[in-house]
Amino acid sequence: YFPNLTEDQTAKFAALQDLYTLWNEQINVISRKDIENLYERHILHSLAIARFCEFSPGTSIMDLGTGGGFPAIPLAIIFPHVTFHAIDGTAKKIKVVQAVIDKLGLENIVTQQLRAEENKKQYDFIVTRAVASLEKLIPWSERLIHKDQKNAVPNGLIALKGGSFKEESKGLKQYMEHYPLQDFFDEEFFQTKYLVYVQLS
Repeated sequence: YFPNLTEDQTAKFAALQDLYTLWNEQINVISRKDIENLYERHILHSLAIARFCEFSPGTSIMDLGTGGGFPAIPLAIIFPHVTFHAIDGTAKKIKVVQAVIDKLGLENIVTQQLRAEENKKQYDFIVTRAVASLEKLIPWSERLIHKDQKNAVPNGLIALKGGSFKEESKGLKQYMEHYPLQDFFDEEFFQTKYLVYVQLS
């Protein structure tokens, strides 16, 4: 799916399995079933965002509720000239994410134990995966999006969702697009998964 990876990027992706397996034995951030399918269910799933938008250098992105570092870490590998701020309210999750970042030597991503409501910074995009309903995500995100445009896609929220998002989006007034992930990836896992883009700029 990503034929133009450099040797460095390929090596970083290859290192993720051992890193997450090691850390998951100490602090459980990924279910045992999912750790065996790390590349499909977490890494490739995160990279659906890279299939949707080729972010311009200098773009700033916040990963709201990063959990184990998804989608921020795979995206930070793919987009080395984009800056990422990965936040989560749970300290032990941030500890794991920071350890993985340090081991990979990723310099374009910072972590912080922080709730979205407490954040004062602004970004081009908010990305998120399996965190909350759109009804909650949109108000959290609106004030965190600045007006300056760097990308072909206007600034906004990009959420990786399951099929339930259609119910969530009823009654919401913002401009919204959705993309079935089976259009991006062939694996069966993606047949019920979607990328939802909400324009907030």
